Amino acid sequence: MISVDEALQLVLQHKMNLGTEEVPLLQAVGRVLAQEVTADRDLPPFDRVTMDGIAIKAQSFASGTRSFHIEKIQAAGSPQTALATAENCIEVMTGAMLPANTDAVVPYEVCEIQNQVATVLAAKVTSGQNIHRQGSDSTAGSILVSGGVTVTPAIIGTLASVGMHQAKVYRMPRVAICSTGDELVDVEQTPLPHQIRRSNAYVLAAALQEAKVPVSLCHLPDAPETMQQELAAILPQHEVLLLSGAVSKGKFDFLPQGLEKLGLATVFHKIAQKPGKPMLFGKLPEGKVVFGFPGNPVSTYVCFQLYFWPWLKASLGLKTQPQKAQLAQPISFPPALGYHVPVTLTNENGVLQALPVKTSGSGDLTSLYKADALLSLPADQDEFKAGESFPLTLL
Repeated sequence: MISVDEALQLVLQHKMNLGTEEVPLLQAVGRVLAQEVTADRDLPPFDRVTMDGIAIKAQSFASGTRSFHIEKIQAAGSPQTALATAENCIEVMTGAMLPANTDAVVPYEVCEIQNQVATVLAAKVTSGQNIHRQGSDSTAGSILVSGGVTVTPAIIGTLASVGMHQAKVYRMPRVAICSTGDELVDVEQTPLPHQIRRSNAYVLAAALQEAKVPVSLCHLPDAPETMQQELAAILPQHEVLLLSGAVSKGKFDFLPQGLEKLGLATVFHKIAQKPGKPMLFGKLPEGKVVFGFPGNPVSTYVCFQLYFWPWLKASLGLKTQPQKAQLAQPISFPPALGYHVPVTLTNENGVLQALPVKTSGSGDLTSLYKADALLSLPADQDEFKAGESFPLTLL
């Protein structure tokens, strides 16, 4: 049995080279960018008017001119015009090019316009006011977005601004999620007194779909030969197997043996932790990987969060920052196991406080939706004081 830290390091050592693909711009949201994005021209590409009003030469105002004859209007989207006389002005609209021979924009709110003459009511006009200067955001050729980041709507806007109708992103692995056990029936069925509905597979599938990972769902019966046959049929179409149940020492836990017959090289089987002690991780031919999670709902979800997500992020080149939170109340846990506690979080003066969620054990699925995170307590302590800080995994 290995430690929590050892298990995570072994998982990360087996990250997958997923390659890249190009997708239409709007399909890139939530994916991991696999390229640098550079400015194809200065941003903004011209001196841009930021308020509706009049464009003038600031020196004319400084010299005592307060009323300016309006020569013309400069609209947004129109070619640049030019001021012919320094004591005159041009009406300008937000987003328009700043007319040549002007260097200040006075908003309508501090102007009075009558008979094509704009009188400035402001006490002061400075050169450059209400102008978004060319290249002040970025210059042509500069890096706007680095690779290895999750594409957000704001990044989509940046890509659109430089004319990228497609984006290069890291390819997501094809994942099969398999529940096990004859006691499980599907969600639309009415369970008999000795049965329960499948839920673990749907929890994992929902999390992966939210991350744009393509998933398939399946269910494996408690019959070794049938289980092996169905796994053999699933493997060619998938690169990752997420298995829930049948990995412990029970009489019907046939998965480890079935996977070995399909070529599994076990990396580890059992972690000194609660929940999720029996977790299995291994490699299959062609570089495929298997995460075998214990069947209890909390165990499945905790192991998924602590080991699969870091593996996926590492495979996608995403960097993660370790986080910690302070325990809000003392906990006693004598077993020499890492203890992953579901917690709710509050922020007190910039410090995250983690309050344990009351739970009845690894089968208490409803406790998961109440939790914000997992607080991981080390195996070499049995008393954990309020105010101590421990590693945090946001859910």
